[in-house]
Amino acid sequence: MDLLSDILAHLRLKGTLYFRTSFTSPWGVQVPSFENVARFHFAHKGRCFVRIDGVEEAVFIEQGDLIIITRGAAHTLFCDPTTENQALKLDQVVEMSGYDGNGALVYGEQGTNQETQLVCGHFSFDRNASHPLITALPPFIHIRNYGEASGIWMENTLKVIGLEAGRDKLGSDLIALKMSEIIFAQALRAYLASDGMTMSVLSGFADPNIAKALQAIHADPDHGWSLEELSALAGMSRTSFVTKFSSCLMMTPFEYLTHWRMQIARQQLEESNTTIINIAESVGYQSEAAFSRVFKKQFQTAPATYRRTVRTALSGIVGEK
Repeated sequence: MDLLSDILAHLRLKGTLYFRTSFTSPWGVQVPSFENVARFHFAHKGRCFVRIDGVEEAVFIEQGDLIIITRGAAHTLFCDPTTENQALKLDQVVEMSGYDGNGALVYGEQGTNQETQLVCGHFSFDRNASHPLITALPPFIHIRNYGEASGIWMENTLKVIGLEAGRDKLGSDLIALKMSEIIFAQALRAYLASDGMTMSVLSGFADPNIAKALQAIHADPDHGWSLEELSALAGMSRTSFVTKFSSCLMMTPFEYLTHWRMQIARQQLEESNTTIINIAESVGYQSEAAFSRVFKKQFQTAPATYRRTVRTALSGIVGEK
C-alpha cells in the first residue's frame, strides 16, 4: 500500500455527506464548528464565498472548485458580499426549507437563475487517531477546478457524487458517500504536489528521498530499523538524512517510527482481542513492559486500560441506541 493510503487507512478515514444544496440569490448560511472533522464543499454548479473563522480573507469558490475546512471551523457561505451579514444559521435554513433529509436543501428566492449547487459533508478519523501529516494541514485547502486538475476519472466521480447526493433513488446515498471518501485522499495528493511541498511536515512527504524512508517504515513497522538502513534507502548520508528528515517533519526518524507504531497498536487495541504481547511484537517490541512504557507516554494510559476504556465507551453508545 502506498504511503498516503496506509496513513488514511490506519486513521480510518470516513466520509459523511450532509446534502446537495440548491441555493438561489440572495442567500447566506452560517455553518457551526464541528470538532474532529474536516468539512468540505464541492461547487457542483454556480459559485459562492466562504468566510472561515480565523482566516482573514473570504475564499471565492467557483463551479468545479473544492474547499476542505481541515479542522471543522465555523464558517459562512454566502452568494455575494452584500448577503454575508444577513446569513442565517444552518438550523434555521434547514427548518425554513422544510428539508427532511431527502432530495436537495432548497433555499433562497424562487424564479432566479442564479443557483449555487454545493455537495456538502465532512471527513472524519478515529477519535484518538493522529498523524503529523493531518495535524500540519493549513486551516483550509482550496483546489480550483478540482475535477479537471485531478484527472478525468475524478471529474467524472465528482459529477456522479453531485448527481447522486440527495437523490431519492435506491442506493444513491451509499454511492455518493463511498465516492466522497476518494475526494480527501485525492485532494491531499494534489495539495502535497503543489502548495504543500513548501510547508513544514508536509514537505517531508513530498520529498522523494524522505518519502522512500517513510514508505519503508510503513511497509515494515516492526522491523528494527537502523539509521544506516533508513539513510541508505533515502540515498543520503546519515547526518544529511537526519538533518533533512528532522527539518521537514519536525521530528527525528525514530520519533516518527515510534509515533506510527503506537498508532498501529492503538488501532489493534480498539478493534481486536489480540494479546498485548502480540500487539507489542507486531510493532517491533519484544517486551510487553517496554511497549507499555512507550504506549503510556503517548496516550497517558496503559494499553490494557486504554482498551477497556474505549470498549466501555463504545458499549455505552451502542446501549443508548
